[in-house]
Amino acid sequence: MGLNLNDKKAVVAEVSAKVATAQTIVVAEYRGIQVAHLTQLRAKARAQGVYLRVLKNTLARRAVEGTQFALLADSMTGPLIYSISDDAVAAAKVINDFAKTNDKLVITAGNYAGKQLDKTAVAALASIPSREVLISQLLGVMLAPVSGFARGLAALAAKKSEGAPAAEVAAEEAPAA
Repeated sequence: MGLNLNDKKAVVAEVSAKVATAQTIVVAEYRGIQVAHLTQLRAKARAQGVYLRVLKNTLARRAVEGTQFALLADSMTGPLIYSISDDAVAAAKVINDFAKTNDKLVITAGNYAGKQLDKTAVAALASIPSREVLISQLLGVMLAPVSGFARGLAALAAKKSEGAPAAEVAAEEAPAA
């Protein structure tokens, strides 16, 4: 059963609200995928905070009209599922990971912050670690000098407790020039 005008306006308003805060949109063709597999994809998307929906392409074009994702309108043909996320990587990661295990899901296009992406660019975006992983890596790099200094002090304290004279310990700990 088709949507009446008010229902269409509601769908466009809902999608427009998601697009207004989004950083990434990924579009994929889902022709031939079983309902059970689409349900799994939706569950994964929900867990990652990704808005995932099958939309009429005309409604999706209206939703992205006048936004940074307007270039994506040219790629909106065929039976498509739209993955929209506020996180820069999440939408691409969910669709790309699912496409690896299900060859019937074909990534057609994407858009990140107003830049048009093809299938390989979406895969490259999906390979970027999540924000939390990047923050933890940065903290690890920032803490490395402090932890190295702490280990050096611990080694110095251990040598002093063994009874080694302080001058020998200082000579051993000094970097070679």
